[in-house]
Amino acid sequence: MTRGNGSSAIAKFTLTSLLLSFSGLLFAWGHQGHEVIAGLADSLLSPSARQEASRLLALEPGQTLTSISTWADEHRTKDNAKWHFINFPRDTCTYEENRDCRDGQCAIQALETQIAILSNKGVSDQDRLTALKFVVHLMGDIHQPLHAGFFEDKGGNQYQVQFEDRSTNLHALWDTDLIENLHLTNQNLINQIKLISSANKSINSNVKNSAQESCEIAHSSNFYPDRIIDKKYTEQFTPVLMERLSIAGHRLARLLNNALAD
Repeated sequence: MTRGNGSSAIAKFTLTSLLLSFSGLLFAWGHQGHEVIAGLADSLLSPSARQEASRLLALEPGQTLTSISTWADEHRTKDNAKWHFINFPRDTCTYEENRDCRDGQCAIQALETQIAILSNKGVSDQDRLTALKFVVHLMGDIHQPLHAGFFEDKGGNQYQVQFEDRSTNLHALWDTDLIENLHLTNQNLINQIKLISSANKSINSNVKNSAQESCEIAHSSNFYPDRIIDKKYTEQFTPVLMERLSIAGHRLARLLNNALAD
């Protein structure tokens, strides 16, 4: 009996560890992060882009940019799993396609491909709607620093930390914990990030540059903590997180305004 209980405890611990290790892989930015980015972008659409987006979304009545923002996570398969991130070497954030995106399997190439489909009025509306779902989601992904992180720790998924007396990992911390720690509704968070003034909003940054920006944040001083997430860490990096949400929303709006224009 004792041996059986021990085996059960070990199995439970192993399962918990696996869930902690891979939780960040399941929902990048978490639901709230993606919904806030999509909601901000929605508020910045041009009239013609809004009309075209509404026409495509009407293929699935009741859908909005916000509601489709997590679709790509919920429909992740072995064929598109690598579309959600890109790994950079430890010593550089300069993108090299042959090294960093073999066979086009990375966030940069996937996003560029889906943007091209969305912009092409010659393809079917259903294919364009699917592309819209990917674009809304993946544009958010590449602005999360650890979606342009390092292969060695799977974008922080294997870097265990302690936050508010519980175990998590650095990827999950950035996906969900720092956002939830703000205790704001989606709309309140959108209102807060609209107040952020950032020069990067006005830059017509392409997909590659957006990913490289995220990589540079992951390389920045103190980004990888000494395992304990304290008040100093949250005070330093919560403004960074807020700015990434803001920039992602503004750039997504600009992208959609271009792709969906008449």
